[in-house]
Amino acid sequence: MSTMQVEVVSNEENIYSGEASFIVVPTLEGELGIYPRHEPIMSLVRPGVLRLTVPSQKEEILVAVSGGVLEVQPNKLTLLADVAVRSEEMDQQRAEEAKKAAESGIHEAKDDVSLAKAHVALAAAIAQLKTLDYLRTHRK
Repeated sequence: MSTMQVEVVSNEENIYSGEASFIVVPTLEGELGIYPRHEPIMSLVRPGVLRLTVPSQKEEILVAVSGGVLEVQPNKLTLLADVAVRSEEMDQQRAEEAKKAAESGIHEAKDDVSLAKAHVALAAAIAQLKTLDYLRTHRK
């Protein structure tokens, strides 16, 4: 089975570093499926679910990404995410509370910096909720 090296990095930590045989990335143009030896591309990433198929694991690795930049080379995929959280670290109630707090922060923002921070928090919460929804509908 053919694989490619994958690096998923957030502003705070290295989220995933290893091999994958198939990756689905939420881009601004829609979901992009990537196999090894894919043509080189760069794309902006939108909030959503990053799905990694790893040969040694039965289940996909799921990562909520709030946005970022994707670079694909024939044997390597690099995703620099604004915020990224692995699915096993997520909680539905916390994600919903974070979304409400971010929406409140947007409405109460007094300057551009606090507004930008609230938008980043909202994107992260939405990405987590999308990931949790994917888990609910695709894993029984």
